[in-house]
Amino acid sequence: MIRAVDGELIDDRSGQVAEPPPSDLDALFRKEGDGVYRTLYAFTGGRADVAEDATAEAFARAVAQRDVLRDPLAWIYRVAFRVAIDELRADRRRGIRVDAAVPPPELAGLTDALRQLSPNQRAAIVLRHVMDLDPEEIAHRMGIAQPTVRVHLHRARKRLRELLGAEEVD
Repeated sequence: MIRAVDGELIDDRSGQVAEPPPSDLDALFRKEGDGVYRTLYAFTGGRADVAEDATAEAFARAVAQRDVLRDPLAWIYRVAFRVAIDELRADRRRGIRVDAAVPPPELAGLTDALRQLSPNQRAAIVLRHVMDLDPEEIAHRMGIAQPTVRVHLHRARKRLRELLGAEEVD
């Protein structure tokens, strides 16, 4: 049984906050929209325009598919990542150089290094270290197996160590 307590849905069996039902995309947007945007902002290296467009597009597509979605949040993340990747690639093909927000000097190298990772490695790193999700939840949101997430994280950390120097990246 799921019940509302102080504006959140609580699962009586586990006592945990429950995900809104698939038909309630408004509540899902209010609860998770900012997290999707922040994830995409970091994923795109500070491209607010791409992060905003991809977030909006993913939720709009979810509304159109609301009757067939079994797990809307994971579906929204996968669509948002794909939309963001497509927009970044299209900008590169058109030769458009859009500067992202200028990161603080101490993060400039990290931002450049993140751009050199594969999209899946970058997504896994951002979900792990920006959103602080565990590998199980990352796998769920990316729509891949948990061992694959661990491989992406391992390879991304290794590549970041190569790009940033000998400092430990965890």
